Amino acid sequence: MPGLHLSALTLSHFRSHKGLALALDERPVALFGPNGAGKTNILEAISLLSPGRGLRRAVADDLARRPERLGWRIDAMLEAQGQSREVALRAESGASRSVRIDGKAAPQAALGRIAPILWLVPSMDRLWTEAAEGRRRFLDRIAMGFDPAHAEASLRYDRAMRERNRLLRDEVRDDSWYMALETTMAASGQQITAARHAALARIAAAEDAASRFPVAGLTLTGGEAGALADLLAAGRARDMAAGRTLSGPHRADLTAVYRDKGVAAAQCSTGEQKALLISVVLATARALADGTGVAPLLLLDEVAAHLDAARRVALYDEISALGAQAWMTGTGAELFTDLGDRVQRFAVTETGGESRVEET
Repeated sequence: MPGLHLSALTLSHFRSHKGLALALDERPVALFGPNGAGKTNILEAISLLSPGRGLRRAVADDLARRPERLGWRIDAMLEAQGQSREVALRAESGASRSVRIDGKAAPQAALGRIAPILWLVPSMDRLWTEAAEGRRRFLDRIAMGFDPAHAEASLRYDRAMRERNRLLRDEVRDDSWYMALETTMAASGQQITAARHAALARIAAAEDAASRFPVAGLTLTGGEAGALADLLAAGRARDMAAGRTLSGPHRADLTAVYRDKGVAAAQCSTGEQKALLISVVLATARALADGTGVAPLLLLDEVAAHLDAARRVALYDEISALGAQAWMTGTGAELFTDLGDRVQRFAVTETGGESRVEET
């Protein structure tokens, strides 16, 4: 099955890359080189082709190459089902990011309609044991792939909640100031929760019992959405005492269970937790491919380093079967030997703070 893929990627003054121009085909991409060479910076640039702040959640100014700090540019050509879309991202020094799609200015949310992107980075290895916020972001990125409107609903909800929290901190007691905000939060919250549940159902339907990766039973808990306007109105005094909103989908959590063992993901070994994450990403990619006919872009940072040989081969085989352009990083070329000619290989090195990339 053909997937979404980048046929060209150009970076200018982005992180450690003063200049980078890659010509690509639809195959997966392996980036290998020593730690600190700039491999993850390339994945981060690609992650910004979707709504949000990318896989490191960095602000625009932090992405500019030092010491020049001239701002940065990302240009990409996305290909899917015979169609090409040109995406250009810009950020001048001290300015926020701008987006152009096919030469026309566009909001960030529009990226979600042309570039479903999933990523897995080492910091997510602790996803099942750390705070719920990271799990919500993980689920919301998945939900956005299935329903691009999820990004807009989340933005509306967050804007209204920030304004409500400001009123709470200022101890504003006039009900009329709250009603419109709570109505917006209730409508957007219902949409957010519905999209999350729909995404989980799609993932469950796409799970593959024959996969070498364990099936993860996922459940959404908390974060009341039904009658949320009433809950918010009734909880104003409590929320004012706390200085923030204590009800709504921003309080939800995603739980996972290693289904065959009946063990919560948080209680599994480190290796099992990683395998469960990979399983969820692969099931999501299968579900997206089944639903749209196009596999998403996958960004898998250091994914092979902590897999045994059998699971590494299984991962590569599943990516190839999907037809996904997976961007994978590793310290050595030997990590990708099992992919044979199914992968494009690039060596990444760094000298004097500047990254260089060479196809091998």
